[in-house]
Amino acid sequence: MSGNDWQDFAPHVLREYALLADGERGALCGPRGDIAWLCAPGWDDEAVLSTLIGGGGTYSVSPAGTSVWGGYYEPGTLIWRNRWVTTDTVVECREALQFPGDPHRVVLLRRIDAVDRDVAVHVQLDVRDGFGRRGMRQLHCDRQGRWSARTGGLWLRWSGAHAATPDEHHRLRLDVTLRGGSHHDLVLEISDRPLGEPIDADVAWAETEHTWQVAVPDFDHSVAPRDARHAYAVLRGLTTRGGGMVAAATLGLPERAEAGRNYDYRYVWLRDQCYAGLAAAVTEPHPLLHDAVAFTTARVLEHGDRLAPAYRTDGSSLPRESTLELPGYPGGSDVVGNWVTGQFQLDALGEILQLLATTARYGRLEGDARKAVDVVVDLIATRWQRPEAGIWELHDAWWTQSRLACVAGLRAIAAQMPAARGGELVGLADAILAETTRRCLSPQGFWQRSPDLATTDASLLLPPVRGAVPAHDPRTLATLAAVRRELTEDGYVYRFAHDARPLGEAEGAFLLCGFIMSLACWQQGDDTEPFRWFERNRAACGPPGLLTEEFDVRQRQLRGNMPQAFVHAVLLESAQRLGTSPSETATP
Repeated sequence: MSGNDWQDFAPHVLREYALLADGERGALCGPRGDIAWLCAPGWDDEAVLSTLIGGGGTYSVSPAGTSVWGGYYEPGTLIWRNRWVTTDTVVECREALQFPGDPHRVVLLRRIDAVDRDVAVHVQLDVRDGFGRRGMRQLHCDRQGRWSARTGGLWLRWSGAHAATPDEHHRLRLDVTLRGGSHHDLVLEISDRPLGEPIDADVAWAETEHTWQVAVPDFDHSVAPRDARHAYAVLRGLTTRGGGMVAAATLGLPERAEAGRNYDYRYVWLRDQCYAGLAAAVTEPHPLLHDAVAFTTARVLEHGDRLAPAYRTDGSSLPRESTLELPGYPGGSDVVGNWVTGQFQLDALGEILQLLATTARYGRLEGDARKAVDVVVDLIATRWQRPEAGIWELHDAWWTQSRLACVAGLRAIAAQMPAARGGELVGLADAILAETTRRCLSPQGFWQRSPDLATTDASLLLPPVRGAVPAHDPRTLATLAAVRRELTEDGYVYRFAHDARPLGEAEGAFLLCGFIMSLACWQQGDDTEPFRWFERNRAACGPPGLLTEEFDVRQRQLRGNMPQAFVHAVLLESAQRLGTSPSETATP
């Protein structure tokens, strides 16, 4: 870069983005060292870097000249290392959000390493609040070479860039030349409050390294320790100190081009939170179990029969959908907020009971969590016969999976109750199962989606794994066969058939369903099939190892918001359960 040149960064394919997260917010870093997405100060606040969806704001660290890209996470962390091989040397940029995160202050750490020989790097900074609408103002460099500025209502400070020069638009540009074997630190701070003492880069890196080391278990007993650790790190990075875990870091990324299915997932879905809690407790109660119990219990007791499917991370209601008048990610849109705020999803109640039963198995069903059991059971008893939106958040109907999820949850929690109370809960589960069988069992013997939809659904494989019906029950076996026959392609699983079109034309395969298939085959005691499904689906990621909701089988591309928490949760669960036999590992 020379003169007044300013490099723009177009969006990349999703598989090339790495996630930086500290629990309070997340950033996506692209292969040219461009931070394409960052909301500040929290997950669902306005973005200050938003080129991912066609907004403004740039923060890039890129090697000068020709290079090819690669990268990797330091094991068990969300510390990412961009790595570029140039025509004559190698340069890396170590990237992280300081961990654990401060809810009010973003600290983005970038350490440029000249691995071997001297190297030149171009750096750009243009923080723009309001999804790019508000640029930097009041730009000032102090005697220590630290830049300060305001953008919107935010304060920012940039250390390590004393030689940067502003252009006429108050954007900062810096050319760095490093001697071989040396490094250079850049520290960007953004806050909704006046900034205090500057961050010391060495201290921040040391704290971040240590906190990740103690936060992520080793999972050496699993069939894929590296992937299990990475999945847990992703889930931990998406979870706030208040316990709420966002479903994904992004908004508006397309599930399918021009299909109109583009959502804002920067919120906490109770179902997803339960999946994460269950995955964190397969062999012992890791901290994400406590986080899940704390957040879901608080929502249940606060809202009771007004329980919503999803909340903001502070427990408040979701904003309704609106648009930003931005181009959006190619094929997607710029939707903010989420329409599920008005839905009721019965299956989430069953998942909450599964979660509470799991914490009870570890002797931790106390206080508010115990009270929440009664609230959820009463809600199921009152609502199970009414239409609702179900796991896929569709139109209200009598969805089979929702009823079976409640049966599984009731049976799980009944096993943790005194005999009389347990008997009541089993009685309710039996009544729901009998009516569901009467209304939703197809003439061919498999579970169909609803009384009115005669095809099957891959989500129906999960309730038997959770204990709704036995593994070798004819209904379980027939449903597994039907899903294999009707909803699979090339080792991937689709959630259901939308219409008469071939699989893949209506939407991509669902990676969540691929891992559920792995669990369903594991439950059958199969020696090979669980691993085939597991290996196929975990390999859908790009170099950073992140997974989205959907996978385009034909184009081998990820689709949808990223990283999708519930996919990583069931990957983590599968990696652990496949290392045991079904009789060895107690399901919730």
